[in-house]
This record gives sequence, structure tokens and C-alpha cells, in this order.
Amino acid sequence: MSSEKATRPGPSPRPGRAPVATEATATGATRRLATAAVVLAAVNLRPAVTSLGPVLAEARAGLGMSAAVAGLLTSVPAACFALVGVLAPRLARRYGAAGVIAAGTALVTVGLAVRPFAGSTAPFLLLSALALAGIAVVNVLLPAVVKQRFPERVGAMTGLYSMALNLGAAGAAGLTVPATHALGGDWRLGLAVWAALAVVAVPPWVALLRARPGTAGADGSTGAAAGTVPAGAAPVADSRITAHPVAWALAVYFGLQATAAYVIMGWLPQIFRDAGLPAETAGLLFAVTSLLGVPLSFALPAVAGRLRDQSGLAVVLGCFGLAGYAGLYFAPAAAPWLWAVLIGVANCSFPLALTMIGLRGRDTATVVRLSAFAQSAGYLLSIPGPVLVGVLYQHTGGWRLPLLLVSVLMLGQIVAGRLAGRDRQIG
Repeated sequence: MSSEKATRPGPSPRPGRAPVATEATATGATRRLATAAVVLAAVNLRPAVTSLGPVLAEARAGLGMSAAVAGLLTSVPAACFALVGVLAPRLARRYGAAGVIAAGTALVTVGLAVRPFAGSTAPFLLLSALALAGIAVVNVLLPAVVKQRFPERVGAMTGLYSMALNLGAAGAAGLTVPATHALGGDWRLGLAVWAALAVVAVPPWVALLRARPGTAGADGSTGAAAGTVPAGAAPVADSRITAHPVAWALAVYFGLQATAAYVIMGWLPQIFRDAGLPAETAGLLFAVTSLLGVPLSFALPAVAGRLRDQSGLAVVLGCFGLAGYAGLYFAPAAAPWLWAVLIGVANCSFPLALTMIGLRGRDTATVVRLSAFAQSAGYLLSIPGPVLVGVLYQHTGGWRLPLLLVSVLMLGQIVAGRLAGRDRQIG
């Protein structure tokens, strides 16, 4: 009798009424929605920065911007990420991670749409800061969302959204100049088109925010908790993090790799243009540095997640960067594609840093605090680098002294990476 009950089909749904979704199907749909939301948010984390480099010369002419101010502009992302990113955990505990990320992507959309039409440097910088403030909170919260919603697939999901991030960076770098030409040669329109990509990222996060309260998250949490950051252990985690040497090593590593990344994003196309290459080629070379990150950013976190110690990976990536800088120093036009490839590999220090943040924290709450600390302190550390590069370029009229500076900083990044990659955990 019991067997008969077990195999007997249930009643058919009444005509005109949709079947009630089970918890399993709702959870699966929520996971797919969360995956799409994470990927779309990640795609929009870099176009605000990488779209500007290929048309920087035209933007400087149109806005009356000096080289020193252009160097300051390359430091605005780091400043926003440092100052705004530290607020992300507090905002997430109050409004939920999904709500904060939805608001952040909306700010990105507005900033990208309006900033190209600023009449002078000051409003352009302010509107850039608005977009970058939105990116800052997304930067900090995405690792925590991945840890919470996909606890069994942290490495794979980190690789997926790192790959999406690099796709967005590469697309903006490589397509801004062609888009400018297609839109009548106006660099303002070439920059503004990236707002269309940003606006697409908002609805999935709004949908996650409005998900049915009973829907289980991938981590087994339900209701609002699935979209928020756990707060119970936050004060203890803060005190432990700021006193832990591994956290400081991660912050220094993150800061120095960010310095290198923003110098490259802000100035690499100009380096190639000053070497005699056309603007389109310079933009494509810069795109190569991001395109290489697409497969590498997907594979590297998975490899790093299987290793107990990631120090060796940090050293190898740093050596690629030193080789690329040497090529730019001695003969930038001799083998520009090789230098772009070497620098592109070195730029994968970013997903490695994100992976190490996830691995060094024992639980989601610790990862949230560690992400906020390492990214905020790291980006604060990275602010002077791009400014100094711009000042040195303006006063020397060449790239040799700036490239020496970034090479020295890369040596420091290698040392910090060795310390940050050791098999230790916080929390």
C-alpha cells in the first residue's frame, strides 16, 4: 500500500491556474538569476575607466585638461574605491547586498551617460566619481555575494565574474575608438554609449531584491538574509582583520596591483601613440591586455583555489609585468604586441587578489570585512602612483622615468604577494 502511494501520480493542476513553484525550482531560478546578475554587474566594473584611455588625447583637448590633471583622473577610481568601498558592508547590512548593488549600477549608468557632455574638467571629474562610487560598492560586495550564494563554487564563480570584468574592460578599450568614428567622430558619444551596457545590469539586481521571501539562497539562507550580509560577527571580524599581518599583506598587494592596473588603463594607449602607433592600434593593443584576462581570469582562480599557497603565482605574474615594462622602456614600437601580452598576463593579479581574499577568510562575514579592508586600504595606497606617472610624464616629456617607477612598484607587489599568498586564514 505504501508503495502504491509513493508511485501514484499527484492531482493535475486545475485548468487556468499555474502550478505552484516548489522550493527546489524557486531556488534553481534564483541561482540562475544571481549568476546573471553577478556577470552583468562584473561586465560594468571597468568600462568607466578603460573607455577613456583610447580617447584621452581628444578628451584632454576638448576639456582643456593638462597631463597632470589627466594623471589625477587615473587616480579618481582608486580614491572612490577606497573612500566609498569602506561603506559597502554597512550599507549592505542595512539595505541588503542586492539593493546596494542595484543602486550602484544605477549610479554607474547615470555617470557614464552624463559625464561626456560636461563642459570642463571639474564636472567631468565629478561625474566620473559618481560612476566610480557605484562601482566601488559593487567591487566590495561581489566577493561576499559569491561566497554566500555559491559557497561550494567560490573559485569557479570568482573566475566567471573576473572573466566578465575583463570582457567589459577589453570591449570598452577596443571599441571606444570605432564607436567614436561610427558616431561622427565625436569622442563624447563614443564614451556615452557605455551607459547602455550599464543600464542592462540594473534589472537583475532589482529582481533579486524583490525575490519571494521564502526562496532559499544557494547557501541555505532564506528571505532577506539571502540578499544581505551577515552582521553578527562583523565587529569581531573588524578587530581581527586590522591586527592580522596577512590582511595587511593582502591590502598592500591589492594596492600595488591596482596602481599598475590604473597606470596601464590610463596611460598605455598614450605610451603606444607617443611611440608612433595610430590611435586605433593603440586601442587594440590595450584591448589585448584585457582580452588575455578573459581566459586567464577564469582559469587562474580555479588553479589558485586548489593550491594551499598562492605565493608562487603572485611572483610569476609580477615577473611578467617586469618583462613588459622593460619592453616598453627600451623599444615600445619594436614588439608592441608582445609587450601587451606580457602586461595582460601581469594584470591577472587582480583576480588572484580576489581569490586570495575569499580563501583567507573562513566565513562569509569575514570575507565581507576582509574585502572591504583590503580593497579600501589597497585603493587608498594606489592613489599616488598614477598621479606621479602623469607628473613625471609632463615634466620629462617621455616615458622612461615613469616606467622605472612602476617597475620598482612591481617589485614591491611581488614581495607583498609572497606574504599574502601563504596558507593562513583569518576569522
